[in-house]
Amino acid sequence: MIQFGMPTLIENDTLQKNIDLCSRLGLRFIELNMNFPEYQTECLENANELIRAAEQAGIYYTIHLDENLNIADFNHLVSEAYLETVRRTIAAARNLLPLRDRFGDPSQPLTVNMHMHHGIFITLPDRKVQMYERDFSTYMKSFAAFRTLCEEWIGTDSIRIAVENTDGFRDYEKKAIDFLLESPAFVLTWDIGHSKAVQEKDVPFILEHRDRLKHFHIHDGTDTPPRNHLALGDGTIDLPDRLRLAESLHARCVLETKTIEALSRSVTWLRERGLIE
Repeated sequence: MIQFGMPTLIENDTLQKNIDLCSRLGLRFIELNMNFPEYQTECLENANELIRAAEQAGIYYTIHLDENLNIADFNHLVSEAYLETVRRTIAAARNLLPLRDRFGDPSQPLTVNMHMHHGIFITLPDRKVQMYERDFSTYMKSFAAFRTLCEEWIGTDSIRIAVENTDGFRDYEKKAIDFLLESPAFVLTWDIGHSKAVQEKDVPFILEHRDRLKHFHIHDGTDTPPRNHLALGDGTIDLPDRLRLAESLHARCVLETKTIEALSRSVTWLRERGLIE
């Protein structure tokens, strides 16, 4: 069966509250979100505390990098800080692998989820110009360095950087992702709610790389009006189809709702259909 987990929720202001909820709902893991102050790099490096708390509950962790992460920023002081963040996060993830081995599925890589930062754009009278598109060669040099560094930092460990879709991949981002996926250090996350909210524009690209899909963010959504992060059953996504694909790919799934109530109802929806223990 699919291994389902939960995101860190803003209603839970401590790790222990998230762990208690995860355990109560019968979920297998928590995706630690580095947008929260309590899950910054130095917190993830406190491995003994993270491991102790998880062992008591019988769960493990995946990681979600800060959504502001921008390894291609033209300011090298900024991009180097983000690269150092990734390096230290991978090192922290390595310390968490024994939890995955004990309470999860050792055949599934431990994922470090990331967004593609669109960069800034310049508004002209007749159009908007994306700076990364204009300076594409500079942009790709940053991703070439990033890929090499991640391969070095990950080494032979069962850790993968999982690139997630958000509000529609730009063409220059697709080229960068194609380049990243040439490396075994990188895989894809399909956020099915995000893709629904932008009328599934990313789906052809994602399915073209279905063999690299290792992680899903599962929540319901609609395209008209665009809404996502809904409890399962509250939107118009063909959830059984998406879940069948996740299962066939042996992918891990985060139930990425934003409230305790929506998460609880999503678990009930899955349990009623025999999709979760």
